[in-house]
Amino acid sequence: MLKKLVYKTVSIESFGWINKLSLKKNVQNWIIQAFNDPIVKILSKNSHLTKTQLETLLIDILSENISGKQLKYDEKAKLRLTKAKITRGAFNRTLQQAKENVTRSIYTILLLGYLGILETTQLNLYIEIANKLHEYLDAYKNMPKTDEKLNEHLKLMEIIREELQSTLLELTKR
Repeated sequence: MLKKLVYKTVSIESFGWINKLSLKKNVQNWIIQAFNDPIVKILSKNSHLTKTQLETLLIDILSENISGKQLKYDEKAKLRLTKAKITRGAFNRTLQQAKENVTRSIYTILLLGYLGILETTQLNLYIEIANKLHEYLDAYKNMPKTDEKLNEHLKLMEIIREELQSTLLELTKR
């Protein structure tokens, strides 16, 4: 029961079963699982990426990692979750928008750091949440293989996930 409450992280390493299904199914399952993660929902809602841009960016990265080879953009466009046909051009435009938004977000962080704004105490909550996200990912990656330690570990992960969710929701209200 507790195992069902713990949401899997959205790291690529969490998919050891990847070779059993088709590339499209693998990529789409990974994206659906990521979009259903409550932490991803909060983070993406408050990011500069639209859901479509995030999906496209994930496909661009995931598809080649999963397939082990470079794919053409028309092949990547077919991996989108939508049933409507996406052209290579539309996929490329959305991917370019996503990359520009990510780059602009990084430059915003760099600018604020350069101007000394990131050093203010108002940003301590953001630093704490970044550390908590790192702790959560580490806890997932270090999942014990034996049942005797697994339940305790799952309880710890659930506590961390709940803390993350509540802190992220608190930050969005500011």
